[in-house]
Amino acid sequence: MKKVLVYVAISTLAAALLIPANYASANEEDGNVPHVDGNYQFPQTRWMPVRHTLRVHVPKNSKSVSQLKIEVPSTVKWSNNTNDVVINENNDREINTNVSVNGKTILLAFAEPIVPNTKLKIDIKNVKQPFLGNGPVYRLSANLVGINAEIPIGVARFRVNL
Repeated sequence: MKKVLVYVAISTLAAALLIPANYASANEEDGNVPHVDGNYQFPQTRWMPVRHTLRVHVPKNSKSVSQLKIEVPSTVKWSNNTNDVVINENNDREINTNVSVNGKTILLAFAEPIVPNTKLKIDIKNVKQPFLGNGPVYRLSANLVGINAEIPIGVARFRVNL
């Protein structure tokens, strides 16, 4: 019985080491539509106002982005102050953006369209999360240069921390 357990353990370890870790990864540089690349919260607590950060990637085969629309979840309260929304590029350079708020929708109109192969970091400050229930889910959509339609680009889900 001990030999069987040893063989199973060795086989499992060998299989884990031989299977490459990137077998299911996608090359996001080859995409042709902007997408939500990730999100995080700072600090990881629910007792004080926090900052929600959304990351958006505009791949190299995409059209330039002229506007982003962020639908803030109804369970989240924030200051509705346009100065609490800050947009940075990959190198932490702040991007000149006209930020407007209409109810629970944040509209980001870029002075110059965001060119392909760019990663954006959008900080929403002074967010108060719900105490119970599911975590808030932001829905994002984009307007691309040359396309007269709003394209959904993904969601950003935040956990409710205890």
